[in-house]
Amino acid sequence: MFTIEHEFDASVITLVDEGATPLQEDVTINAFAETITIEQWDPRTDSISKLTLSPNQLRDLAAALNLPEGIYHSAP
Repeated sequence: MFTIEHEFDASVITLVDEGATPLQEDVTINAFAETITIEQWDPRTDSISKLTLSPNQLRDLAAALNLPEGIYHSAP
């Protein structure tokens, strides 16, 4: 399951892990004009882990999900 919300300065996508255990914590993706952040609660450290991507990195990640093993160079 996932939700999409459009805030003033970002689109926010929340991914909810459903199904068989072990389940993972929700993942929140904040898409701003200049960066994309991915956040997930880490119960081991009792804090939120945060990853920041550029729009190009997000585009490459999306492309990589559908490609076979190899080395690729994306066009600018």
